[in-house]
Amino acid sequence: MFPLTQTPISTRSHKKMKTLIKTMFANDKSLLVRLVERRKMEMVSVAEFASNKKETTEISSAQFKSSCDWRATIKRKVPITSWLPNYNTKSLLHDLLAGLTVALTEIPQSIAYAGIAGLPLQYGLYSSFMGGFVYAVFGSCRAINMGSTSIMALLIQPYVGALGVNASIFMSLVGGTIIFFLGLVNLGGVVIEFFSYPVMSGFTSAAAMTIASSQIKNFLGIRGQANGFLQSWNSVISEVDKISKWDTILSSMSLLFLFVLKEIGTVSAKKQTSRKKVVLFRIVFFVSVAKNAIVVTFGIILAYYLESKNLHYLQLTGSVDGGIPHFEIPTSVNFLDCVNSYNVSILFIPLVAILETIAIAKVFSKGTPLDGSQELVALGIANVMGAFVQSMPVTGSFTRTAVNNASGAKSNMAAVFTGVAILISLPFLTSTFYYIPKATLSAVIICAMFYLFDFEALATLWRHKKIDLVPFLATLMSSLFISLEYGILIGIGTHLSFVLYRTARPLIRLQTITLNYEEVLLITLPNIYFPGADYLRNVILKCEKAPLIILDGKFVHYFDVTVVKAIALVVQDLELRNQKIVFINFQHSIQDLCIGVDKKLKTCFRSGGVEDVIQDRPSERLNEIYSIQ
Repeated sequence: MFPLTQTPISTRSHKKMKTLIKTMFANDKSLLVRLVERRKMEMVSVAEFASNKKETTEISSAQFKSSCDWRATIKRKVPITSWLPNYNTKSLLHDLLAGLTVALTEIPQSIAYAGIAGLPLQYGLYSSFMGGFVYAVFGSCRAINMGSTSIMALLIQPYVGALGVNASIFMSLVGGTIIFFLGLVNLGGVVIEFFSYPVMSGFTSAAAMTIASSQIKNFLGIRGQANGFLQSWNSVISEVDKISKWDTILSSMSLLFLFVLKEIGTVSAKKQTSRKKVVLFRIVFFVSVAKNAIVVTFGIILAYYLESKNLHYLQLTGSVDGGIPHFEIPTSVNFLDCVNSYNVSILFIPLVAILETIAIAKVFSKGTPLDGSQELVALGIANVMGAFVQSMPVTGSFTRTAVNNASGAKSNMAAVFTGVAILISLPFLTSTFYYIPKATLSAVIICAMFYLFDFEALATLWRHKKIDLVPFLATLMSSLFISLEYGILIGIGTHLSFVLYRTARPLIRLQTITLNYEEVLLITLPNIYFPGADYLRNVILKCEKAPLIILDGKFVHYFDVTVVKAIALVVQDLELRNQKIVFINFQHSIQDLCIGVDKKLKTCFRSGGVEDVIQDRPSERLNEIYSIQ
């Protein structure tokens, strides 16, 4: 009504227009006010449009510039370049304290995990520094501690027993390469999506039980090594008369001490208000974190004293080679023998490492976006570089990451301080490893495995989703009595069978409407895939009494050709029975697919809703609603 473009007009013409407007709106001035307001709104809209267009252009230009900015790419692929320039003294002190605190936990743990893998104990320490150095450069989550874990040690144990140390180095090198490749092509996240919560809980719980069982002989002072859940208990039962009371007493007291300190540390982690209480509980927390180091140190002192008195009451670890490992290419590894020995585990073990790292990163990312591909790149490089210092395969450690986070780590520099502390300890501490009692190490491992067992998952599934106990128990039992590799595959297969069943038996909603004493059947469809095609046909054909069947596709976003073929057969069958079928609310893409497969289906589609289809019929009455699964 009012043009948006302003054209200059003469004074005389302006007076004539003013007189005309007064005449037109003499009886209704409110109409004039509304028109003026509309004019203002149109002008504002034009201004906003121009402004938004300008902003959009600026944003697009900025995005294009950002995508082409090599500096942004480097910061994304090498995260240390984004936080190191802003690093300050306050963060340095926090990271130093956190790094040293984690080192007190990692040194005894890595020694114990090397024993689980069947490696000489110093190889546990070899695995504890390179991963931290690499992750500090390429990792995107500040709290993660990269090193040896109990599950990775257990997975390589049978191959180390067959091929020796080279099997461990081989898996670090080849497994790291596989993980690095998956990170580059962004396939790691796709693969781990098939590892459900019940399956992973069953797997970790089975691993915890297997590892704890393998330490029972050392816990009771029975000589010899046992691998596997059943083998360990069979060996203990057959040699129960060889139990050493001194080893049993030491391991029992050590385990009790570890449990007490663990629980005290949990209480001290709660928020305190008093300054004195804060200081006290920080001391208690530090003692709780260093509990493994305290127990191992006490065991070393006790064993040294007894040996100096020529009292051989305890089984000791024995001599351990010292010194810092040489950085060298692992040329001694026989790749062909290792590939033949590992077989399918050459792919399975890297996937488990990915699962552990991504799961931990999700927990400790603190609401910041997590770049899963970058985490895989960092993990892959950490393993490849670790192979050059004779490291066993490494991944993220939940326990040490929690300690790192609780100790106040501000950046990945904490991992560097942990690695430096372990490197310093290598030349000086390995001579003392001779006096570490096996009973003490077994207590450290059993305590860690007790908290690794996922009691919470078992309780959650029992209370809220009992059907998910099936894949949990399938994974747990098959991992215990067959092997961990087959156990997790069986668990995945069990859970995927539930998904396939739901696909083959989609939830189809049927609603019966009575019109003039005759039934009209409204069927609301979900997305249906080819396993559910015959089920859909059978459901519709069972409805023999309804003269009119309406298929509502408002929730349908996907059909495949098999489903469309089944629907076409249904239409033919209903025609033979003098029943009519109508399709409503289907997307154009679905309509095009149906018509492309069978042109006769074009006559079945109607526009509008149920009311439009039955508008010529008498008023209807809703009888019942029920669902078929």
